[in-house]
Parts: sequence; structure tokens; C-alpha cells
Amino acid sequence: MRRWIGVGLALLLGAAVVAAIVVGNGGGAETRELTLVRGVIGSEKKPFFDDPRVRAVFAAHGLRVEVDTAGSRQIATSVDLGKYGFAFPSSAPAAEKIRRDRGAARTFAPFSSPMAIAAFTPIVEVLTRAGVVRDSGQGYQVFDIQKYLVLVAKGTRWDKLPGNTAYPARKRVLLTTTDIRTSNSAAMYLSIAGYVANGDDVVTSDEQGARVARAIAPLFLDQGYSETSTEAPFEDYLSLGMGKTPMVVIYEAQYASRLFAGDGSIRPDMRLLYPSPTVLSKHTLVPLGERGTEVGRLLQEDPELGRLAALYGFRTAAPRAFDDLVAKARAPLPPVLVDVVEPPDHERLEGMISAVETLYRSGAVPSSAP
Repeated sequence: MRRWIGVGLALLLGAAVVAAIVVGNGGGAETRELTLVRGVIGSEKKPFFDDPRVRAVFAAHGLRVEVDTAGSRQIATSVDLGKYGFAFPSSAPAAEKIRRDRGAARTFAPFSSPMAIAAFTPIVEVLTRAGVVRDSGQGYQVFDIQKYLVLVAKGTRWDKLPGNTAYPARKRVLLTTTDIRTSNSAAMYLSIAGYVANGDDVVTSDEQGARVARAIAPLFLDQGYSETSTEAPFEDYLSLGMGKTPMVVIYEAQYASRLFAGDGSIRPDMRLLYPSPTVLSKHTLVPLGERGTEVGRLLQEDPELGRLAALYGFRTAAPRAFDDLVAKARAPLPPVLVDVVEPPDHERLEGMISAVETLYRSGAVPSSAP
């Protein structure tokens, strides 16, 4: 009798060990049943997709989503999309090209982020005296692109600005951007400057694009070396201060996510400005199959994914989550931006980028826009 009791206890103990191993490995059968969907995305969305809470939402719908990163331009032109279930660039023009090339029936635009400028209080004060920065009257400040282009055309240096004792640097007044040849944020900045240089109108022809690109190329060429990813200059802004990066073109989401996190990385002397005009970086998902369509649908419709996207600074179709975070952080972020223009279509935008690339290669220093 004792022998049989011992055998029974041994069997129970073995079963318990097996159960513990299964649980420790993440649920065993449940994990194996998840359907893998691979996507290629803009790098600024990688932290969102890596968040365990985001993974859990997808898992609840039977999906395991894995992503690789690439620049939006590369996703549209050179990445092999055959191995992916979806492409998720940060640019609507890039997404439209992918949709046409791949014959996708639809796209999803679950969230967006306006382009913005991260600066510092002394820089804002200097530029306010110079007429480049003004108050919107609605709790945030505006960076006038037209007046900025005038300063650039004159080759204005910081130490020559009237009353500038806070930042008397002997270098040109230039916004820091990423490399126009690789980065979507730089392409969005090109769209903004190009709109203004084209007489406040979207570039719609190759002739306009060539003229505008040559006029505004100094905005990029005169910077010298530029990083390939928006994270790099923003990290310089956060850690090295205005000596290195007095003002940098970023996605609003980068600044907002740090504010919402309350991690102290946004210090009291840091300010966020909105270009006038600005453009929206519309994060647009192109499904490359049924599984990609399900990922796009969930990103656009699932309220928990929308809430998590807002935590990462993105604006969604349901603005309440973002607005609640703004109110909680007492952040100077506008609920609605009015002075927003559209970027050129992919072919016109690509043409302008290529024109600037040619000037990079030739070492030319063209004259700036008036």
C-alpha cells in the first residue's frame, strides 16, 4: 500500500514539475498557437512595438508581431517587402507608393505626429526678438518658417542677432535635422520649407521641385554632418544642451513621450515650438496580406492600443487619451493645429530629395531662398 502511495506521489510531483515548466515558458500551447506577423517600420515606432503591453494586446487577438526597422524612404524604394506582412512607414507619400506598387486594397493611418522644433528658453528669447518666434495666443509658440528662411538666405550667424548675449555662437542660424538622403523627418522638414519657398503652395511639378530644391538646399548642406535617425540629434538635445544643438527638428511624439513619462529628461529650460506651417507625419500601415490587415485594423480600432500609442506621444483618431495625458502633464501641446499643409506626392518629394543629393555629391553650395 505504501508503495502505491509513493508511486502516486511521484506521479503528482512529476506533473507539477511539467506544469511549472510550461507556465515558465509562457503558456506552452497558447504561445505556440500565436500567428506570427512580421513588419518593417520606421525606427521611432520600435519602442511602441517592443512594449510588453502592446505585445499582450496583439497576443489576445492571436498575433505575435515582430518588426524590423528602416527609413521610410528605404521602405518605399529598396527594402525587400516580400518577407513582410505589413509595411509601416512614417510618411503618407511613402505609404502611397508602397500601396500602388504592391496593389494593396487599403491602408491604415492609426496615428500621426506633427513636426516640431525642440529648443531652449534663451534661444526662443533671441529668436522672438528677431521676429522668428511668436506666441500663438493659445498656449504654445510658433516658429515662422518664412522669416527663418530670410535669416538663412543672409547667412545670419547667432552672434550677429540683435541683443543676443545668451548664445553668441559664431555659427549660422540653422535648424539641426537628420540626413535628407535617409530620414523621413528631414523629408518632412523639406516639405515645409519647400511649401514656403514655392510661394505658400505645394510643389506639384518637376520644374517647381527642381527650383525649390536648389533654393532650400543650404538648409541641409550648410549643417555639415547629419545623423541618419531622428533619435540621435534628439538625444544630443537632451544630454548635451544648447551648445551642441540649440534647436532641432523632431517629431512632436518624441518630446511628448518624455513629458508623459515624467522621467525628468525634459528640463524647465527646454521648449517646444511648432513650425508655421507644419506638416503631419502620418504613420501609415500598408497591409501586404491578410495578417497585415488585421494588425492595421487593431492599431486603428483597439482602444488599448490607442491609449498605449498616446503614451508614446502619438496622436490618434480618438484624441481623448492624448488630451488627458497633456492635461495631466500640464504640457504646452495644442489640442489642435490649424496651420498644417500637405507634403508633395512621393514622386515630387523624391525628386527634390534627389536634387539635394546631387548637390551633396558635387560639393555645391547653392544660394538660399529669399
